[in-house]
Amino acid sequence: MTQDARDEVDRLVAAWRAERPDLDVEPLQVLSRVSRLAKHLDRARRAAFAEHDLEPWEFDVLTALRRAGKPYELSPGALLRATLVTSGTMTNRIDRLAQAGLVVRRPDPEDRRGVLVTLTETGLARVDSAFADLLRRERDLLSGLGPAEQRTLAGLLRTLLTPFDA
Repeated sequence: MTQDARDEVDRLVAAWRAERPDLDVEPLQVLSRVSRLAKHLDRARRAAFAEHDLEPWEFDVLTALRRAGKPYELSPGALLRATLVTSGTMTNRIDRLAQAGLVVRRPDPEDRRGVLVTLTETGLARVDSAFADLLRRERDLLSGLGPAEQRTLAGLLRTLLTPFDA
């Protein structure tokens, strides 16, 4: 896309400048584009997950387990921290994933009262294929930028997001 190309945000900003010249609408240049991109990303993610018979929340839990490395298991508390949901929600999610054969619960050998949630072979295969598909779709979303532009954009977004993640 050339610098002369106009998108929907350009039209939106121009309309607001005409209607409210007293306001600085410059933040819309960035944040409306981020918002619109987030909607496209959400659609791509949902499509990737649906092709692998997964809901977004299932993908979140399964990828947390997958990222943990072999033996692909975490305590429910660690899953809570990784997915930012309540304990009741996590219990329900683990139950549903276990019923689907994607995870199993097993006693924690280091804590007699604790349990560990472990990916099954089916869960591992499903999350690996969904993740590969997701990355392909995300690459497509970024195809308008070269590698150096992607690194620059990632750095700028990191700078913007860091205070929120602190």
